[in-house]
Amino acid sequence: MSAPDGSPVGAERSIGQLFASATTEMSALVHDEIALAKAQLKQDVKRGAVSSGAFSAAGAVLIFSLPMLNFALAYGIRTWSHWNLAICFVLSFAANVLVAGFLALIGLVFAKKAKKGKGPQKVAASVKETAGVLQNAKPHPRTAPVSDAVEVVARSTS
Repeated sequence: MSAPDGSPVGAERSIGQLFASATTEMSALVHDEIALAKAQLKQDVKRGAVSSGAFSAAGAVLIFSLPMLNFALAYGIRTWSHWNLAICFVLSFAANVLVAGFLALIGLVFAKKAKKGKGPQKVAASVKETAGVLQNAKPHPRTAPVSDAVEVVARSTS
């Protein structure tokens, strides 16, 4: 088994290798979060498209069905009940409004689902959390090398 940079696991790695490994992993994390944001945004757009399609269908049903369906339904009610023709046309119109209302309700349900979708907001929160963790990360304390022949060198301030 080996680390992402190819060195054996458990082996002492240099700071450069550690930094390269951390950079690679951070790059992969950023790319994965971008892909997640795209996928969630795609899902929200799809829900919005279904919602707008349902609203469009409701409008089309209401507009295109009124002339033909109103006449057919009104004359059908008249034949069945022998009521006044005007009342039959009002009942026919009410039936069309009910169908359009049902389709609009479907559109409203999908619109609420699309509005609830918080794909990009979730990813943004995850990115902020990752940045916060990295800002608070402290380097591992180093121990001073043990050596008897350590000379203290004073630097000049000039």
